Amino acid sequence: MAVSLPDHRFTDPYGGLVDLAAKIMRTPGTPQESFRDDPLRMLRAARFAAQLRFAVHPDVRAAMTAMAADLDRITAERIRDEFTKLLCGADPVTGLRLLVDTGLAERFLPELTGLKLTIDEHAQHKDVYEHTLTVVENAMSLEESGCDFVLRMAALMHDVGKPGTKAVGPDGRVSFHHHEVVGARLTKARMKALRYPKDVTSQVVKLVGLHLRFYGYGRGEWTDSAVRRYVTDAGDLLSRLHKLTRSDCTTRNRRKAAQLAADYDALEERISRIAAEEDLARVRPDLDGNAIMELLGVPPGPVVGRAWQHLKELRLERGPLDRDAAEAELLRWARGEGIVG
Repeated sequence: MAVSLPDHRFTDPYGGLVDLAAKIMRTPGTPQESFRDDPLRMLRAARFAAQLRFAVHPDVRAAMTAMAADLDRITAERIRDEFTKLLCGADPVTGLRLLVDTGLAERFLPELTGLKLTIDEHAQHKDVYEHTLTVVENAMSLEESGCDFVLRMAALMHDVGKPGTKAVGPDGRVSFHHHEVVGARLTKARMKALRYPKDVTSQVVKLVGLHLRFYGYGRGEWTDSAVRRYVTDAGDLLSRLHKLTRSDCTTRNRRKAAQLAADYDALEERISRIAAEEDLARVRPDLDGNAIMELLGVPPGPVVGRAWQHLKELRLERGPLDRDAAEAELLRWARGEGIVG
């Protein structure tokens, strides 16, 4: 579309104004010609669908499906940039569905497509793919200001380990033991292939690996030590982990959903209480390296590192110790290790 100057004559040779009004996307020429020139345009169509909430014309969708393999000609960096914009769109689920339905996701994010064949053990009325898309939407609703790509990507990838860990027990129940561990590994490999920065990748991978940690809290099994470890392991991702864990509850059972929400409310309150008593953001041993070397009479080296780690584990397990108690525990450990007599 164009406006001629100075007479302000409107020119619309392809009927773009009508398509805009109908919120339909199509290419000026044939979609085959457009996508042959630059296959990334297929991914861009999905991104625009996510950003603008426009529908893709059936001819364009058909061409995307037929030519999906042409995306292999595009560099990982260009695909990454378009996909990031898609996931940060106003309606990423629409774009994600389009990627899966046309086969484009299979070319650069096959883990997403793989979820369609896996039934969730807690919600057998829907597959893990539908659950995942709901988790993405839930996570978006908890964002505080604009797109949080790390949170959205973690929501998208949190269950990608399920297909590879699916098992059916003697009673017919489906389980996915350690799928968070497998999922973290798959997420790291996929984001590395897409050339995401290491710091972004490590954040998403950590969230995927931790997303199941909360389950079991409601049964009263968590000690203060377990809460300290939860906070310490999450580190500066704790706020995002809270959001991801809450987003992962997609059950239609209102009683169960309410109980899970109440359990997580209780956990957050417990974290706040312990944090008020201890510096949970920076859990460190009660003795530093210099104090360890002085007390044990050892030079800098591996022994100091092992002693430091032992004291940190003790700090997580029992909370803060006074100086005398910390020194007594260190000496007890050192005697057991044969470091001192």
